[in-house]
Amino acid sequence: MKKLIAIVLCLLMVVAAVACKKTETKTAGKVFNIYAWNEEFKGFFEKYYTVPEGVTVNWIINPSDGGVYQQKLDEALLNQANAAADDKVDMFLAEADYIGKYVNSDATMGIDKIGFKNADTMYKYTIQAATDDNGVCKGVSFQCCPSALIYRRSIAKDVLGTDDPDEVQSKLDSWEKFEAVAADAKAKGYYMTASFAETFRTFSNNCTMPWVDANKTLQFDPMIEAWIAQTEKFIDNGYTLDCGIWDDEKNQQMFADGKTMCFFGPAWYFNFCMGNAQDPEKGCSGDWAICEGPMAHFWGGTWLLAANGSDNTDMLKDIFETFTVNEDVCSKLVENEKQFPNNTKVVDKFANDPNYGSKFLGGQNDILAFSKLTGNIKWENHTNYDQIQILNESLQSCLQEYFKKSVDKDTALATFYQKINETYPDIVTP
Repeated sequence: MKKLIAIVLCLLMVVAAVACKKTETKTAGKVFNIYAWNEEFKGFFEKYYTVPEGVTVNWIINPSDGGVYQQKLDEALLNQANAAADDKVDMFLAEADYIGKYVNSDATMGIDKIGFKNADTMYKYTIQAATDDNGVCKGVSFQCCPSALIYRRSIAKDVLGTDDPDEVQSKLDSWEKFEAVAADAKAKGYYMTASFAETFRTFSNNCTMPWVDANKTLQFDPMIEAWIAQTEKFIDNGYTLDCGIWDDEKNQQMFADGKTMCFFGPAWYFNFCMGNAQDPEKGCSGDWAICEGPMAHFWGGTWLLAANGSDNTDMLKDIFETFTVNEDVCSKLVENEKQFPNNTKVVDKFANDPNYGSKFLGGQNDILAFSKLTGNIKWENHTNYDQIQILNESLQSCLQEYFKKSVDKDTALATFYQKINETYPDIVTP
């Protein structure tokens, strides 16, 4: 009997200890630090994620302009090992243009270390983007960003004789057709695009080699060369404007009295960046539709990366699951936030819903349209040098002066090479 009582008491002590440990873990005053460059994901997080009891979420938000976000994030990551537990970075956000910098570094840890496994419902390229050179995946994306040709229905009818997405696609499914239609549009008083840089990502997403080769020599992919040649032709023939991708002059073309037929972008672009088109007085909401255009491509995306040294791995796993696997949350991202989620099952549900459609696109089911494009998205030939401000955007900004006839082409390219040399002295330029 004494032995039995002793055993029972021991079991009770073990159970009590475990219960206390669970309570301590659940109610511990932990701080979960998230670094981001804007409040978009913060809004989703606060709406759809239930923070564990006893955890305080601390958002450190710095603007991406001028590289401020990466600078502040890098400083925190460098101090990660010496930081107090509540000051450590737990999770941070990264964009497609510079995700490789963090994925291929010790600043991030594999998702396997937090007990997370990528789901079959995730789009392949979103996994590729978050995977380092050794095949270790470091994070997830809550969205997929296939980009489409966004065209003005009324102008398409005038120029092409139809505004039906399938028929328009058949008339614009190659660059040769695109250029031919640009001439037809010009003859009727329209622009084909509203910015010299409008088609840049369509070309750059389909490059066959990286900006920098194995010998650290700068190289121009044939797709980049093709974009330059096309843009020269479009500028000289008056098929496009010489303004930037975000300039007011371009945005003016989105009003109802605009004369531009084609824009390029993903769901987030026409939902959040085409405000002039949605203006209740001057806009033309409903007079738009989308199709793939000459080439499949993507634009943007936000990845959630697991910071190496985080002491909140359970919560990291829970967040990753909530925004990629949880079908209810992913559905709400579509219904309430106009997102294209990184979940094929949820996408299929909306794609096959006859009652779902975009008012802006005249009732067209954009989820269905975009779902047809995702399989063609490529994620290859990226390097740590590809940061948008240094190579991709610098090339565009330097060549803009050439397209505006402010400088000759050689001078514009020389300025581009100089910017590269100042930032990456190890890259060999012409």
